Amino acid sequence: MNATQTELDFGTRGVVRVVPDGEALARAAAETFVRATAAAVADRGMAFVALSGGSTPKRMGELLASDEFRDRVPWEQIEVFWGDERWVALDDPQSNAGEAMRALLDKVPIPPSRVNPIPTEVSEPEVAGFMYATQLRTVFGETDGVPRFDLVLLGMGDDGHTASLFPGTAAIREQEALVVAHRVEKLEAVRLTLTPPVLNAGREVVFLVGGAAKAATLKAVLEGPEKVDELPSQAIRPTDGPLVWLVDEAAAAALSRATDLSHAGGG
Repeated sequence: MNATQTELDFGTRGVVRVVPDGEALARAAAETFVRATAAAVADRGMAFVALSGGSTPKRMGELLASDEFRDRVPWEQIEVFWGDERWVALDDPQSNAGEAMRALLDKVPIPPSRVNPIPTEVSEPEVAGFMYATQLRTVFGETDGVPRFDLVLLGMGDDGHTASLFPGTAAIREQEALVVAHRVEKLEAVRLTLTPPVLNAGREVVFLVGGAAKAATLKAVLEGPEKVDELPSQAIRPTDGPLVWLVDEAAAAALSRATDLSHAGGG
């Protein structure tokens, strides 16, 4: 943690690291990516990463593709997956994988064979979900157990959803499947998502949360009663690894332990 971060400990709900603004949040995320992938490669020879969609991950990707960060990442030894995806083509502006490819992966020396988007080009979402689960098991070499990512990056919506685990959906409680394809009625759209057992198996799970619109929900997730079906982000409790919330001051403003953050210093 550097001098521009303040750290707040919420016990089993995770450690919150507060940075000044959105740019600092993206930069902290990029540094996390560099550190986690380098450590995984040093320890095990490969790094397995699950990326998230959204504006902060996009900016993180732009930073990672820049001269400042690009050569610090062991790209040739990273396998990239996504935590969730919209049921759109890869070249659609709404595609999480497509956005990450355009902003980051097409600009760095990662082997194309190590980039694993959810196959939305097939005819049915359920088929894509089955194929993605099969790809996960193949790449990780896991025939029965749950694949374990070295780094899982997640976002949180204003409604408390994460990945494509939305309030009131059965996917929140899924314990067997690795991937779920489901229709999210509030969005009138189909989403595919990794399930809580996969997300919680990550060696390091990091939420990226920015903006004042998230403040009330972040407070409810971290300080309120457990209501997993209403606040799916509460379902993320890693089984054997840290849970870190990287948030900017605007998102952290409602937290009871985050008073006067602008003058808090290094934490």
